[in-house]
Amino acid sequence: MKGPLFYAKILLFGEYGIIKDSKGLSIPYNFYRGALKVSNDPSTQDSHEKLVAFCNHLKTLPESIVSFDWKRLQEDLENKMYFDSSIPQGYGIGSSGALVASIYDQYALDKITVLENLTKEKLQHLKAVFAAMESFFHGKSSGLDPLNSYLSLPILINSKDHIEPTGIPSQNPDGKGAVFLLDSGITGETAPMVSIFMENMKQEAFRIMMKDQFINYTDSCVDDFLNGNLTSLFLNIKQLSNLVLNNFKPMIPEKFHGIWQHGIESNDYYLKLCGSGGGGYILGFTQDFEKAKKSLKGHRLEVVYNF
Repeated sequence: MKGPLFYAKILLFGEYGIIKDSKGLSIPYNFYRGALKVSNDPSTQDSHEKLVAFCNHLKTLPESIVSFDWKRLQEDLENKMYFDSSIPQGYGIGSSGALVASIYDQYALDKITVLENLTKEKLQHLKAVFAAMESFFHGKSSGLDPLNSYLSLPILINSKDHIEPTGIPSQNPDGKGAVFLLDSGITGETAPMVSIFMENMKQEAFRIMMKDQFINYTDSCVDDFLNGNLTSLFLNIKQLSNLVLNNFKPMIPEKFHGIWQHGIESNDYYLKLCGSGGGGYILGFTQDFEKAKKSLKGHRLEVVYNF
């Protein structure tokens, strides 16, 4: 048995903002992927046990939300099914999202397929199903990561209740500019980071910053990226990067505070959170990747998109 491949995702814009109804833009990242497989190899036992625990969580979901072919799922679990994945866990690129998408794809009854006409209602329904399924991993989930992995399309988040697949400008393979991932070398956990954010939201000054600055810059970045307005995009990313450094310090691993600041001061690159932060990948934007590479010598960088 071998299920289809489901890819990692990168939330280019919208981390934390989408909780407060900013725009967001999420793209599949097919460098990392996962698939359901069956094996008796002891090395897959850990993944198998996690899958069993996840499926026990699925049994607690109301059938009005989603129902599964339990007989088939149980048989495959008895045959030591596991999730064979290259997506690093705790890195902010949707490892649990790909797993959720693969289980839904294989075992959900009355599932919405990618080949259907995906109306606004169907997308909202899918997002709600995935949020309920993925809550096992994060305590609370938006459902966006599994949705991105399942559809394997860029997703534009206009607001909580309005999401749609979108096209993004074609990459320029010869372009000097790039979006890249910077490896922090440590794993992060979503739930503690989100609770820090929710705690901060109780302070009026933080709420005002989110509403008047963070969301505005995020929305502008999404529009600029989709419309290919690179000059404006980099001006807005610089502002966003600065805002994150000043207001989201706990989400940035300490040894990267100076590196983050250096990018803003030198204009060699601008960093932002990739997902909830706290570790994992940090997202970088640069107009000159060679220059950024020199500036970040000694760090592992992965290009995900070329301008």
